[in-house]
Amino acid sequence: MTSQLRIIPLGGLGEIGKNMMALEYEDDIVIIDCGVQFPEEGMFGVDLIIPDISYLMDRIDKVRAILITHGHEDHIGALPFILPKLKCPVYAPRLAHGLITAKLKERRAARDSVVNPIDPNVVHQIGEAFEVSWFRVCHSIPDAMGIAIGTPLGTVIHTGDFKIDH
Repeated sequence: MTSQLRIIPLGGLGEIGKNMMALEYEDDIVIIDCGVQFPEEGMFGVDLIIPDISYLMDRIDKVRAILITHGHEDHIGALPFILPKLKCPVYAPRLAHGLITAKLKERRAARDSVVNPIDPNVVHQIGEAFEVSWFRVCHSIPDAMGIAIGTPLGTVIHTGDFKIDH
């Protein structure tokens, strides 16, 4: 059987919020972003909506890291709820790193969490399959990044959120 790269949207596709995507190649999974969605007007009693991670929980031994593009809630807000279950390292731009660290402490989810600030000039080997580098993008929050993920089958570019300034 030929190896496949699977790109699995777990939230944020065709909707606003709840951004989370998994890339799976053989025995490695990396996750991009881990955000919340805010409830719509008629959703009484609902504070936050988080992505369904049952696919990841069924493959927990393959999950290598969560890669963060920027510090908006729809990209980091689910970390206090999901990170204690996945127990994997997080890699984030410096501003997002600070926001995540504070959020995990506030929710008392920081005890076993490893959140690494990234340097966009450094390439990270994550698992056997993924070579990860970050690049700057323009967005409404400072320190926003896109992510280039090298795999044995080619490179996946994930821009994250961006805006075009004129």
